[in-house]
Amino acid sequence: MQIEPLHKDFGACIRGVTLSGMTDPETLILVRQAIDEYSLLCFPDQDMSDEKQLAFTKLLGTPEAEHVLYGSTGEVSYFGTVGNVKDDGSLQDQTNARYQSGNQLWHSDSSFRETPSFVSILHAHEVPAVGGETEFVSMRSGYQRLSQDEQQRLASMHVIHDYVFSRSAVAPVNPNHAASLPPVMHPMVRTNPGNGHNNYYIGSHARSIVGMSGVESRELLDQLLQHTTESAHIIRHAWAAGQTVIWDNRCLLHRGAGYDAARWRRRMRQTRVVGNEKGVIHTIPV
Repeated sequence: MQIEPLHKDFGACIRGVTLSGMTDPETLILVRQAIDEYSLLCFPDQDMSDEKQLAFTKLLGTPEAEHVLYGSTGEVSYFGTVGNVKDDGSLQDQTNARYQSGNQLWHSDSSFRETPSFVSILHAHEVPAVGGETEFVSMRSGYQRLSQDEQQRLASMHVIHDYVFSRSAVAPVNPNHAASLPPVMHPMVRTNPGNGHNNYYIGSHARSIVGMSGVESRELLDQLLQHTTESAHIIRHAWAAGQTVIWDNRCLLHRGAGYDAARWRRRMRQTRVVGNEKGVIHTIPV
């Protein structure tokens, strides 16, 4: 297992590990520890089908139901497709491309759920030759760059996260889907149970701060986002087919850079793991 750091703040490329069919509990624990330490892990050259990806996802915890399909129809699926290619290989229409443009806003996956995501796992099957990168920033790093007084000011705050607030500005949200995701409240500051590091918890789904006026709330959230996403602290990840990338939604924000969906094909499959506030390290049953 070779670890190559990607940035002084976070991120690592890991070689010498095969995620699909993993049977070694010690390797799984090392991967879990690397998630806590580096937040963003890139595994090149992975042989990953949907079946293999779901099996690996279950090793890290409970798979999270994909919220769009579940909210709209009640059907449970653990996969989301990122890109413009359907399961049958045909291209999706531009309506879906407009909806997916919401992914170009800085966000943490499922922060709008009562129990937010632990990690997202995204495997690249087809990628455009131009564009389609994903940018990542660390809210842990942003928190650490604040003064002690600023950190203390945030400690008692709570933030309302609202999916409809963030996504209705991009495209209409299905009424059933919207009803399935009422606004939720999360602490502004979260602590990683594995290493004790703190981070604030914001992003495009963060609508308002409890107890603040709308203007004050928006000003602080926007200031924190601007502070977090300063260019020197961004990792811009260029995808290659066969890569599997895992990122920690507890402390990272990400956004898609966009691409010409009329010219290029892009098919990536995503699963997520439900958050576990107790920080339990899941191991492979013997």
